[in-house]
Amino acid sequence: MKANPDASAQQLRQLLERIERLEEEKAGIAGDINDVYAEAKSTGFDVKTMRTIVKLRRMDKHHREEAAAFLETYTSALGL
Repeated sequence: MKANPDASAQQLRQLLERIERLEEEKAGIAGDINDVYAEAKSTGFDVKTMRTIVKLRRMDKHHREEAAAFLETYTSALGL
């Protein structure tokens, strides 16, 4: 049994429209996040450090420890 080309085109269109809506939402959320970082910066917080902490908090403990070990190894090798 062959797929209906009209149904496939309709499904493709719907999927693309969903993706486009989600991309718009993602852009809005990214803007909101940037606003929060700007607020933090205006109150004296270091945004680069905050971004690093957010990244670390997303990691599980094992990966955080592994990243710290690599950083220590590399900085030590470079005499930093």
